[in-house]
Amino acid sequence: MQGHRAYLSSAPHYDFPRYRQLVHEITLAFSGISREVLHIAGRLRDELARPDLAQHLARLQEREQEKLQLTAQLQLARQQAQDQPDADAHQQEVRELKHKLIKTIEAISEILQDLKYDSEEVE
Repeated sequence: MQGHRAYLSSAPHYDFPRYRQLVHEITLAFSGISREVLHIAGRLRDELARPDLAQHLARLQEREQEKLQLTAQLQLARQQAQDQPDADAHQQEVRELKHKLIKTIEAISEILQDLKYDSEEVE
């Protein structure tokens, strides 16, 4: 989010190449993390006979993907709201996306709690 704030502060002459590079680097990092999580989920399911925990990780991956998409949509909506401050529709979109993002973060927290609870049952 800091990178996007810096990008928005460069208005009206946005430094898009720099922002695009930042997004690319973040995307690569997320891709690497995703591969690791999939590997761990496979081990949980196949080697450790814990398909329940693997399922939590799959749900977590889905919600994290949703969060990433909502964050990108929110950043675009914020830029549109900044560029067209008189358009109430952009402000409304920002509010709606913030609400969806909060709900997604809450869902992620619930999945993490489930994961923690289910993994402690074995101990």
